Amino acid sequence: MPIFFIGLLTIILGLGWLFYPEPWVLDRIPNEIILKISFKELFAANINTHLPDYLKMIYRFFGWWVVSIGLLVVTYVYVTRMGTHIARNAILIAIFIVLSGVYLMIFRFIPTTPFLYGIYGVTALFLLSLWASRQIN
Repeated sequence: MPIFFIGLLTIILGLGWLFYPEPWVLDRIPNEIILKISFKELFAANINTHLPDYLKMIYRFFGWWVVSIGLLVVTYVYVTRMGTHIARNAILIAIFIVLSGVYLMIFRFIPTTPFLYGIYGVTALFLLSLWASRQIN
């Protein structure tokens, strides 16, 4: 069940990036630290007139990608019911790899992101699933 919630949380996060009017603002401070310039200054430059449109498209694509991953996780859990050892291990290994990559990117590039708390929550759900899976075996 915790893995199902990971899928739902992923869908909700993706919908946030998909529908928020200016999705780069959701992580504004870490983004500005990386860019070493504020978005206000960045968008003020004449050459960057259409940069907000480009960023919206990129964030919308990212949002759809995240929603898709969440839907795949939810569907996998629903279809398999996590009833076999291989079903549980396959999804746990996949989530471990994804979480490892996310942690690497966050701590390397955006350690001040507000999404860090969400990742901690997903990690807690993952660890709960891992523990429960070992209890079933």
